[in-house]
Amino acid sequence: MKEIRILGIYVSERNKDAIAIQNLFTKFGCSIKTRLGLHEVVDNYCSASGLVIIELTGLVEEMDLFESELKKINGVEVQKMIFNK
Repeated sequence: MKEIRILGIYVSERNKDAIAIQNLFTKFGCSIKTRLGLHEVVDNYCSASGLVIIELTGLVEEMDLFESELKKINGVEVQKMIFNK
């Protein structure tokens, strides 16, 4: 059975954590099928927090490792949805 996994990644301090998060995105790049980043931007204001939605593909073990590594970063909250095909 193939698994489709969607991760919602809430980043409370984008400026502080962006490099560590981006390094993980690069490390697990072959497992990331889709990535969407959301944060509030209006006129002269850019939110310090943000949300990233990731669609993962490939081996379940790699998905688990990626999620585990993300959860080690302070200020990052991870939620997931799993669909079995």
